[in-house]
Amino acid sequence: MIEILEAVILALVAVATAWSGYQAAQWAGKRAEQYAEASRLRVTAEGLATLAGQERIYDSDTFNSWLAAKLDGKEKAAEFFERRFRDEYRPAFAAWVKAEPFNNAQAPPGPIFMPEYHNAKHEKFLGLSQQAAEIADQGTKSGETGDQYVRITVLLATVLLITAIGQRFRIKSL
Repeated sequence: MIEILEAVILALVAVATAWSGYQAAQWAGKRAEQYAEASRLRVTAEGLATLAGQERIYDSDTFNSWLAAKLDGKEKAAEFFERRFRDEYRPAFAAWVKAEPFNNAQAPPGPIFMPEYHNAKHEKFLGLSQQAAEIADQGTKSGETGDQYVRITVLLATVLLITAIGQRFRIKSL
């Protein structure tokens, strides 16, 4: 009867060990996929951040050229630069002009300091960065779950070893 019980325990522990090892591998694969996705999102986000920075520089340079022309009384040049503003920039510029910056010392220093100033690429960068961070966190949790399965596998393998060794002794008290 003891031998049958030992065989059943060995069979159950062997299956549980195999299942636990399989789960550890599954979670490790999931972690790798999630880290890869987070990295892909980060690379895409950084590209958008670069483009957003370039657009901000363009907005500032074009505005500075407009401002210099306006202050020099060169209306035709000012109109030329104003036509070169990006579509996203125009609402902030219009709001800044409404603040009467030439007469109002409290007006923001330029359109990029207005609440109306937006850069879609920068906003998308922020969203992708957040998404990448969340996926990386999921990857970390997947790794932790996989690590728990590895610990369970080691524990079950130890039970298998002890049970197998126990069957080799003729004296049952050993």
